[in-house]
Amino acid sequence: MDIACAPPAKGWRPAALAALAGALALAACAPDPAPAPLPAPRPSAVPAPEPRPDDLAQMRRDRAQAAREAAGHAPGPASLTMAQYMGNVQDALLARGLLRPGADGIPPASAAQLTEDFIQIALHDEYVRRNGRLVPESRPAPLRRWERPVRVVTEFGDSVPPATRIRDRNDIADYVQRLSRVTGHPIAMTAETGNFVVLLLAEDERRAIGPRLAQLIPGIPAADILAIQGLAPQNYCTVFAYSPGPGQPYSNAVAVIRAELPDRLRLSCIHEELAQGLGLANDSPDVRPSIFNDDEEFAFLTPHDELLLKILYDKRLRPGMTEAEARPIVARIAAELAP
Repeated sequence: MDIACAPPAKGWRPAALAALAGALALAACAPDPAPAPLPAPRPSAVPAPEPRPDDLAQMRRDRAQAAREAAGHAPGPASLTMAQYMGNVQDALLARGLLRPGADGIPPASAAQLTEDFIQIALHDEYVRRNGRLVPESRPAPLRRWERPVRVVTEFGDSVPPATRIRDRNDIADYVQRLSRVTGHPIAMTAETGNFVVLLLAEDERRAIGPRLAQLIPGIPAADILAIQGLAPQNYCTVFAYSPGPGQPYSNAVAVIRAELPDRLRLSCIHEELAQGLGLANDSPDVRPSIFNDDEEFAFLTPHDELLLKILYDKRLRPGMTEAEARPIVARIAAELAP
């Protein structure tokens, strides 16, 4: 089977935060030449939410995992170190005014800018496959999106506590509803077999996920499994979306999110990876205000990003279109959407 993929990864890249360059040691970050000590991550004071009715089926499946946790499936040393590292990363980003929760005060983009932003994000790839490996390199790509309904299912590593699973599942469910409303495409959570799988895994669990990935995505390239298992510390999460052939709609996707992420980085990963798995596959430093930008300025999907999704799922476009074919249509849609 010919499988095409779009594997963007959200992460802290040294070029985006020059002041943090070289600070990728797992134990701590050094955000300035003479930094003040970063506070240790603090436990969340948010009370565990009440389960929703649609959580009940999942909760039944979670009981077996909870029993395994009680038998000793606690986070290992590598996961504890990663949690400390990610907490320090979030503290450093927030201290610089990054991971903003909204885009207040930024004027909306013109129709011309909205068109160019869409071309950059939807009609380019962030990675290319070279000698069996995924290499960061932006290049033109055909338009990708889903045509069939998207059914999102969550799976958690054994080390993720039940209360955290409920909170994550609620966050994902809320966001899935928003994505469906924005795109006009049928996107929904499911407790059964899904075609868009979201995995929340601790370090040791992700390193051993290969056999499960092969079950979830039959025919998944070995290079993609290795990329997920060997996710670098500076990459917080990633998504791989697949189609059965060039120019065809997506049929499957898998997003992997580190279970060690603290609150805002965790939700930021959910926002970016699910949206990118719908077809906005690239990142660009020129697109703002947007989560599709490696500078980490914005944590969550912005109104500008919603417009990009509206364009992507407009019926006047179709999967497989080249930039030359799509550009005049995108320009007309952007003119209708821009203020």
